[in-house]
Amino acid sequence: MKKLIFALTLLLTSVELFAQSNEVEMADTLRSNGKIYVVVFCILIILIGLLIYLFSLDKRLKKIEEKSSAKN
Repeated sequence: MKKLIFALTLLLTSVELFAQSNEVEMADTLRSNGKIYVVVFCILIILIGLLIYLFSLDKRLKKIEEKSSAKN
């Protein structure tokens, strides 16, 4: 029974792999229109904003930790 379930699972995963196409149509369309650069720029802005937020949060936490250790 386990072998049958295993064989069916392998068969279904192979069928699923054949159903996928090799082309990434959305990326090709964005690249042909020149909009891929806008997408990359927006992602870059979001990542830079997150990094700035994390560094400022780290600085604030260090100040709080220093105040806490000075009281003890």
